[in-house]
Amino acid sequence: MKVTILLVEDEAGLRTLLSAELGFEDYTVIPCASGEAALTQFAQHQADISLIILDWMLPGIDGLGVLRKIRRHYDVPVIMMTARDYVGDKVSGLDAGADDYITKPFDTEELLARIRVILRRNVIKNLNDKKFHVGPLTLDTKTRQVFAGDAEIQLTQREFDLLLTFMQHPGEVLTRDDLLDAVWGTSFDGQVNIVDVYVRYLRNKLKTSVAGQPIQTVRGVGYKLGDDDEENHL
Repeated sequence: MKVTILLVEDEAGLRTLLSAELGFEDYTVIPCASGEAALTQFAQHQADISLIILDWMLPGIDGLGVLRKIRRHYDVPVIMMTARDYVGDKVSGLDAGADDYITKPFDTEELLARIRVILRRNVIKNLNDKKFHVGPLTLDTKTRQVFAGDAEIQLTQREFDLLLTFMQHPGEVLTRDDLLDAVWGTSFDGQVNIVDVYVRYLRNKLKTSVAGQPIQTVRGVGYKLGDDDEENHL
């Protein structure tokens, strides 16, 4: 199956280089130099686009604005390219719906590896539209909804993916690296504390609907889904 990538980068030299490299890998590339052009091309080719590589700093509508507009209606995977190295900016991009990010300057091989991870994960997700049930929680991967009994719990995309990973492995201890690989598809430049941040976000939302705390901390190891009085919470 042919993979079409929407490449959004205003720097002509980098856009040309990446278009060529992606072409060598047999990807079809739709190059754009602005946010407005990206939205136009996405509207025209949405059914064919498998992945978006999106620069943050763009003339007119910036990458974050483009991402937010697309995420209103579509779940196409997005990799953000950014020169911003501040973790708060990266978290903002991920919270807005980016599946991954890569910081400039970067090696092309790293970008290609991230593309392969995301495309592989997206195929698996599409092949496994189903419901998961653990305790009072029900997670529907097709509608991307989570319920505690009859009450729906509103989660961000990243929180949903994190809970899905736990529910796919109930009772198993998952390390931070396991969660980074499953949810972010990358080591996040060694920033394993991002897992702790999102586990805290998820716990805060679950505790309003679920008695006790279903996500347990296994000290020195990671986390697991399942009650265990010997484990400690964050």
